[in-house]
Amino acid sequence: MSRTATMKTGFALPQFHKQAFQISQIADFAREAERFGAASLWVSDRYLAAVHPKVGYGGRGTTIPPELNAAADPLVLLGAVAAVTERVELGTHVLLAPLYPPVQLARALTTVDLISGRRLLPGFGIGWSPEEYEAAGLDFHRRGARMEELLDALEIIWTSDPAQYTGTHITVPLHHAPLKPQCHPRPPVYLGALSERALRRVAQRADGWLPLCVVPSYVDIDGLIAQRKLIDRLAIETGRDPSAIDTVLRVNADAGTPASAVADVIRNVHERTGIDHFLVDSLYVAETPGQSLDYAGDVLTLVGRG
Repeated sequence: MSRTATMKTGFALPQFHKQAFQISQIADFAREAERFGAASLWVSDRYLAAVHPKVGYGGRGTTIPPELNAAADPLVLLGAVAAVTERVELGTHVLLAPLYPPVQLARALTTVDLISGRRLLPGFGIGWSPEEYEAAGLDFHRRGARMEELLDALEIIWTSDPAQYTGTHITVPLHHAPLKPQCHPRPPVYLGALSERALRRVAQRADGWLPLCVVPSYVDIDGLIAQRKLIDRLAIETGRDPSAIDTVLRVNADAGTPASAVADVIRNVHERTGIDHFLVDSLYVAETPGQSLDYAGDVLTLVGRG
């Protein structure tokens, strides 16, 4: 299947809801998606879905879609997929990084990087669920500050041996850290961001930005352009080259959305913004890995036709 040479289209792995109970098919899904021409494969993260959430999905309301109740582990999935693929990039969009101890997170991501041969694209976010932080024994209201320290700790663990980090929220004792990612000096770190504070974090220290749209209910191309302009301006103020900050747009499909509508959005966003890497998530339109694979094939064909 052909695609335009300037675009990369990737897909979410079948990880949630009914597909979580069919996770034994993940290797077949990954091999076939790579064979179809997928540029990348991605996992998301849901630490838990509270029965009575204080904050709802995406930080709005007080409900969480039932499709998120069952979730397979993202890092285990990435390791399994890394072992059975050869070309596709492997990303997290997004991993709730502040919930993880930094040594555990660095070791897991290093392992995926080594198995895959430098194909890892780690993407982090701070999340919106107080209950997830409660379950991890952490302060939800300090998640942004913890993210800042986590990024510092990962940098040190990935680039130093021995490694040590001491912060207000995170402490890592001096330890031997000889196992390093194959990607030097470290894997590129992407960050999800919507607020100005989070976009500033992207501009100051991320290698990439992970925005989101939902087809057809939330496609704000003007908003994407404005946010990217803000990132570029803040990056320049920090002394960074904005062109060094990549973008991967997550494209979630609402229930019942045809692949043609997703392909149209991808082409339109690419033409108007220059974004050239897209992640399509078919969670709400597919109930089996096979259906997700068919949807991915349709999207790839339609995007390639222009």
